[in-house]
Parts: sequence; structure tokens; C-alpha cells
Amino acid sequence: MPFHKYSPKIWDILKLKQGIYARLPRHYLKSLEQKEPQPVHWKPLGVEYQANPTTGQKERVQDVPIPIYYPPHSQDGLWGGEGWISGFRYANNDKMSNRLKKTWKPQLFKRELYSEILDHKFTITVTARTLNLIDAAFGFDFYILNTSKEDLKSKLGEDLKRAMLLRLARRNTELYPADPVKREKVYIKYKQFEIPGEEAEWLGLSLEEAVEKQRQLEHKEPEPLFKACVEELVEELHIQKLSEPHIENK
Repeated sequence: MPFHKYSPKIWDILKLKQGIYARLPRHYLKSLEQKEPQPVHWKPLGVEYQANPTTGQKERVQDVPIPIYYPPHSQDGLWGGEGWISGFRYANNDKMSNRLKKTWKPQLFKRELYSEILDHKFTITVTARTLNLIDAAFGFDFYILNTSKEDLKSKLGEDLKRAMLLRLARRNTELYPADPVKREKVYIKYKQFEIPGEEAEWLGLSLEEAVEKQRQLEHKEPEPLFKACVEELVEELHIQKLSEPHIENK
């Protein structure tokens, strides 16, 4: 087994400290920090010790989250943090029989959701939990803007959030440009979520997308040599003209 200077577990972290990764905006690098999502398919105990129901003695317990798999097509919808859970079941519900592999999948629906900020209706694949979360947040826009990326678990959700925040940041030109009254009403309603446009442009981008964006910002078109020579010649002629004595005719 080969030895490494650094553990492979921290390679991704070290990669962000060198090269073009280190030149990414600080607020974007901070958004890459991993945070714990809210539990969806399990309920945490919230305590370190619990009394045994039989003996009554104090026993140590721990919260172990259920591994969840998010298939690629889940990024094109809003599943509300739900995913696929793999496990086993007994054949014919008989505990004396063999265990069979089973994957539990959430029930999906196609629903039409309206965004007040974007003024557009989207047909999105959702789950029953997503609809309940939207109702609890008092609207689709509030749900998207209030939910963290760890709980959204959706590229579509992150793209919608970026579009909404950009629309708020550019409200004078893009937020209901033909209706100033509606613009002011919507802006006041969602003003608490406003962030600078420079930050909103990077929100929700994957690391590959952010690197490509940074590369395009740093890219400069090569300047033809003859342009530099022409500018240098014009400057020399201008200096030469200024150095010549000026003769006035009487």
C-alpha cells in the first residue's frame, strides 16, 4: 500500500487551497463547507443516554442517520430531501424466511408551481413532502429562498434560488419592468433575502461550473503585436511634436 504525504480524505480540501481554486470568491468557498441536513427518513433521539425499558438502567445511545441515495434525475426535481433507501425485507413477511433486498423510493408527482419573483410557472417533479414544505413556508418562493442547499438536494432548486436572488438584486431592470407598483410590492415582500448581485451570480454553482466561470473572467484575448507597435509609434510622434520649438508668424 503506497504512503501519501496527506490522507486521501483531505485531498478535496487541499485542492481548494491552490491554483485556480484558491482564486475563487471567498463567499463561494465558504458555501462549499459541508453542513448536516435535517433528518428526513429518521428521527434523532437527541440524547446521549436513555433508560432501558426492561431493566431501567442507563444506557448510552447514539444517532445514526440512514444512508440515502439521490439518483441523478432527482437533481431535475424537488424531492424535499427524500431519496432512495436500500435495505432488506422478509419474504411473505415471515421472519423465518430469507431476507430479500429492497429499495424504498418516494412517490413522485408532476405539479405546476408559480414563482412570484420570476413571474413564471414551472412544471416540476415533487414529492408529497415537498408540497407540505411549500405550504408550511407560505409559498413556493419562500420555500426555495429559506431552504439550504443541504436540505434542497436539488440542482434545479439551487438554479431557481440563484435566478430569484439575481432578479431581486437587479430589480430596477428585471423585476416587473412594466409594472412599478407590482415590482415594489414583490420587492418589499422578499427584501429580507436580498444579497449583492456579485454573490448571487455564484450561488448554487457546482465546483466545475465555478472554475469555468473564474477561468472565463480571467481570460484575456491576445492583443495583436501591430496594435502595440502603432500605439507606441503614435506616442513617440506626439512626444516629438511637443519637443519641437513652436514658431509664431507675425
